Amino acid sequence: MSKSKKTARRHGAAGTILCYLVMFIVLVVSLYPLIWVFISSFKEVPGGLGLPHPWKFDGYISIFTKLNIGAYFANSLFITTLSTAISTVAVTMAAYVSARMNFRGKGLVTLMFASTLYVPSISISFPIYRMMSSFQLQDTRAAVIFVYSGLNIAITYFVIRSYFLTIPREMEEAAQIDGCGYSQTFWRIIFPLAKPGIATGAILAFLNNWNEFYFASLLLTSKSKMTIPALLGQFKGTYSMDRNGMFSAIVVSVLPTILLFCACSKVFIKSLTAGAVKG
Repeated sequence: MSKSKKTARRHGAAGTILCYLVMFIVLVVSLYPLIWVFISSFKEVPGGLGLPHPWKFDGYISIFTKLNIGAYFANSLFITTLSTAISTVAVTMAAYVSARMNFRGKGLVTLMFASTLYVPSISISFPIYRMMSSFQLQDTRAAVIFVYSGLNIAITYFVIRSYFLTIPREMEEAAQIDGCGYSQTFWRIIFPLAKPGIATGAILAFLNNWNEFYFASLLLTSKSKMTIPALLGQFKGTYSMDRNGMFSAIVVSVLPTILLFCACSKVFIKSLTAGAVKG
């Protein structure tokens, strides 16, 4: 074997080792908080990485019996699902128009979507609260659904738009030759083909809405209407904090999002990979 080939093999082996090392570090950094919270939820005094001794289930029993976390879970599921559906349908049609049609102000529309990524949520909290009060929607699920429907439109827009750009225009042209209008072409041809991209945008919106805490705490005051993230603030009292119950509630709240991502990981990766081809 020539010297150049040996050198290339060594460099390849070193690159592989470095790649696995970086993956291991990222994995540890990502999983450490989840493992720490999961283990702490079974401890009498939460903290540390040592295994519980003995294992305590008081936190889980408390949140399911005394706090009735099932009601909060149902509120989160209803609000998150409905707001995700509304925003995904609206953004999908907007992304299709932006990706396929040429019109005056197209660049400005894209810039307006992008600008929402740089606006902190806390900076728009007062106008949103005033608007919900004007509409008599304070302390209602409708107010949270309205806000959540608009919070993640930028990310969803760019993911879905990027996927639309990967679909060949010839398919639309063939549909139009057969007599389909813009609406029929979108719903019958483009929408089924773009399902992976649309599903990815919906998943991102769902995850962000499910974990959102600030607006849920700001707009909802009745405990019967609160979401799971808003519930977590109830574990802190004036002079104490129920850490065991809070960690148990955190585990219950993050479990659906982890299961959702694991179930849809193939669709998620496929969409991001396809969307990276064109921009």
